[in-house]
Amino acid sequence: MKNLFNRMINTISADLHELLDNKEQKNPIAMLNQYLRECEHETEKVRKLVERQYRLKEEFTREYHNALQMAEKRARQADVAMQAGESELHTFANNEKTSYEERASRLKESLQDVTNQLVELEHKYEEMKHKLKDMHIKRLELMGRENIARAQNKISNVLEQKSDKNQSYARFDEMESYLDRLEQQVNSSYYRQTIDARIAQLEKEMKNKEMVSNS
Repeated sequence: MKNLFNRMINTISADLHELLDNKEQKNPIAMLNQYLRECEHETEKVRKLVERQYRLKEEFTREYHNALQMAEKRARQADVAMQAGESELHTFANNEKTSYEERASRLKESLQDVTNQLVELEHKYEEMKHKLKDMHIKRLELMGRENIARAQNKISNVLEQKSDKNQSYARFDEMESYLDRLEQQVNSSYYRQTIDARIAQLEKEMKNKEMVSNS
């Protein structure tokens, strides 16, 4: 059952990859746009991480300086208590000083780690931005090449049509011949009707003249 399930997953995965490959072949610019959107999304996530790391660094810096200030404050208080002969107060203040010094030491290490991580994140973020910009430029270059390819294809089609000019001329000649025949038929019909009407008019005029002469 497990093997059957794995085969089904492999089959679906192969079909999906084939579908994506076909889509990429049919419209590579669209696929590149999709990749760009994904890269932009990842770059935006890194930007947010950089901002978060800045905030962490500020918090660690603030806590570190607070620990140093409290350690110095407790040190002064321990000296005052010792000079005043307050042994319990001196012991408490001295223990507090030690605790704040240890906390400041840990915070200093954490602050250094956060700072190093921030530098690394900034470098990666800048690198991603440069790569993203290069991809945008690459897209423009591909769009330009695709446009030139389409233009050349159209030019080739036009040139092929021109190379077939004999067939086009033959069609024009055929049309001109048809128009000539049509014109001859129209003229012939016109002259025929004109002659018939003219002869009929002449016959009528001659008949009228004869009737006048006989009267």
